[in-house]
Amino acid sequence: MSKLSSEEHEILEAFDKGKLKQSKKAADTQKRHQEYAEAMFKKDARINIRLSSKDLRGLQKKALAEGIPYQTLVVSILHKYVEGRLHENNG
Repeated sequence: MSKLSSEEHEILEAFDKGKLKQSKKAADTQKRHQEYAEAMFKKDARINIRLSSKDLRGLQKKALAEGIPYQTLVVSILHKYVEGRLHENNG
């Protein structure tokens, strides 16, 4: 079980007690995000790449830790890079 912050506990308790109300724009937001997800995961092109065995093993280990296939991890990394959301950590 994951550890929740006090704020997360409050939100969970409010949800369990039925105190939370859905936003008036929730359906529109959900639909928009569904469209984003479908567009992001639409796989209409194929590439073949060669990389070192060490890098492949590293990707597979990271993917295993995340609970996703390593190909999905690679696609996610590439997508974040293209969108400008992947930054090098200089630390």
